[in-house]
Amino acid sequence: MKIIPNILLKEYKATFPKELEEKFNALQDAEISNDSFSFYTSVAVMASSKIEGERMEIDSYVKHKMLDIEYLEDLVEKPNDLYNAYKFAQSQKLTLNNFLNVHEIVSLHLLSESKRGVYRNCNMVVMEHKTFKVQYEAAQSHDVPRLMRIFWEDLELLLTMELEFSEIFYYASFIHICFVNIHPFEDGNGRSGRLLEKWFLSEKLGEKAWFIQSELNYYKNIENYYKNLNNLGLFFESLDYTKAMPFLKMLPESLYL
Repeated sequence: MKIIPNILLKEYKATFPKELEEKFNALQDAEISNDSFSFYTSVAVMASSKIEGERMEIDSYVKHKMLDIEYLEDLVEKPNDLYNAYKFAQSQKLTLNNFLNVHEIVSLHLLSESKRGVYRNCNMVVMEHKTFKVQYEAAQSHDVPRLMRIFWEDLELLLTMELEFSEIFYYASFIHICFVNIHPFEDGNGRSGRLLEKWFLSEKLGEKAWFIQSELNYYKNIENYYKNLNNLGLFFESLDYTKAMPFLKMLPESLYL
């Protein structure tokens, strides 16, 4: 592994709750889901969108998808793009090309056509979601293609490995945090990173992984979500992944919702 670290794996496994595998195995789709509507996908999409500041409430979006209730276009267009990206991911293998296609879908109403599914060529800072103060300076733009190549080599290796249940959650979380730290796109990185985490889980654990309410957990604990993401340092070049444990523990906690 070149960019996704295993430095906390031993400690993580030692504290991983033993009952979580049983909780995962008990997951079921919601009874109101059908061939044209997925309850858990709707909740995941709107929770992830709310993290990014979208105004629509989660229950209103669920009604929009389930009952075809019409809302103002500017309220639903970006969440609907993300919903379409989730549905695409649920039907496709996790590959780099498919992931870039997902970003194209996610960013349909975020970026100009030439920027969708394309790595950024400008430097990027991440701002605090309330005060808009600079919280983090992402990888330099000239280094993004190299970093993403290494990142994807690690991810592909993980997809081939036999992993224990706890190890799958560990690496899914680190895929999430490493991706958003690189911040490879001009916009849509948070939405794409949370989807990527779930997509990896589904590749290793099957379709039940899409029922994990990780996005909702992150939204319900949004202050800790951003705090834990920002805990590693201000600059990409000096990130300290030994401080990542608080973030890593958030994904397993989703199974208690």
